[in-house]
Amino acid sequence: MSRSDTPLSDSTFRPSAEPSGTTAPGFEAVRDVLAQQVAAGAEVGASVAASLDGEVVVDLWAGSLDAAGTRPWTADTVVNVWSISKVVSAIAVLHLIGRGLVDASAPLSRYSDRFDRPALREITVDQALSHSAGIPGWNQPFDIDTFYDWDASGDALAQVEPWWEPGTASGYHVASYGRLLGEVIERASGLRPKDYLAEHIAGPLDADFTFGLAEAATDRAAELLPPSRVRIPTAPDFDRTMLRKAFGAPAMTVDLAMTPQWRAADLGAVNGHGNARSILRIAQSLQAGSPLLADAVAEDAFRRRVSGVDNVLGTPLTWGAGIALADASGPFGFLPAGRIGVWGGWGGSLVVIDRSRRLTIAYAMNRMQDDLIGSPSARAYVEEIYRAVDPAALAAVQSSS
Repeated sequence: MSRSDTPLSDSTFRPSAEPSGTTAPGFEAVRDVLAQQVAAGAEVGASVAASLDGEVVVDLWAGSLDAAGTRPWTADTVVNVWSISKVVSAIAVLHLIGRGLVDASAPLSRYSDRFDRPALREITVDQALSHSAGIPGWNQPFDIDTFYDWDASGDALAQVEPWWEPGTASGYHVASYGRLLGEVIERASGLRPKDYLAEHIAGPLDADFTFGLAEAATDRAAELLPPSRVRIPTAPDFDRTMLRKAFGAPAMTVDLAMTPQWRAADLGAVNGHGNARSILRIAQSLQAGSPLLADAVAEDAFRRRVSGVDNVLGTPLTWGAGIALADASGPFGFLPAGRIGVWGGWGGSLVVIDRSRRLTIAYAMNRMQDDLIGSPSARAYVEEIYRAVDPAALAAVQSSS
């Protein structure tokens, strides 16, 4: 392994682009890319991790956890990773499926009387997992305080009429995803999602990942730095009505994500806190041979559920269970061909699970870029890791783009 640098204490810290952590032989260039991104100001603080055949080959962090550059990003710095949270919520439901407590093909109404009404009665767990349940947001007006309230948000969600016929198309469930899956988790296990995560997912995997953030952990939480704008590219003729409705119910801002109310809530779609190392440990559950998920359950997560132009995001997406399946036509066309699940969080955080190569990649940061899913920085790390693992496949996709 390459050398591991010891981060300076807060009292002696001076901003530096030099990453800390380790890389396996052949992956040293990832350290250089991270250093370049910090030095150029594309990153303030960030962490990158990767595993190959179950072995960690990259575990790096660099920069500052605050905008002023007074505190270092360390091995245990965590940050709100936005929609990476959805992948973790999906893995929790898959874990329940593996335990025999949830049937993916069953309707949500089997697990919750909230959804036992005619308009929602036939929506299945699988449709909820694949963003095709047809309820990607709440009825407006829907304020942030109601979003924080578990019972009130659940009651309000159960009153939403599906925006399209469930199962026929995807429409990104921006904030409702965590509440839909959370209902299944709570009713099937007796635990709220944040407690199920702690007891059955993060705890056994020794993964420093939580929904929300305990008050005792706030001193190691990175300051989120908002993007200059939010870029959601769609075709010129795409009707953005559903996009506006889904992102407006509730309306969310970067500042909200650093408030005590946000951190105290159980928001399995958007308020997961972790870092690249903890995301990696959880995402590895979707690889073959995971101690957490049965192989059949993990493999089935990569089964195509629904494909086409997403009704909310307006971009071609193919959905498995909680992960998009990378293909050349969608936003993840920079990835090589293979059986690859991927998703990102607002501003750039990213997770890639490549079952073809037994490769898993995770990235988390605090300087949010303009992209809703992924970012140029995320792509730079991912491509450098693929260059070490399968340079021919990476060259093939780059030559065709």
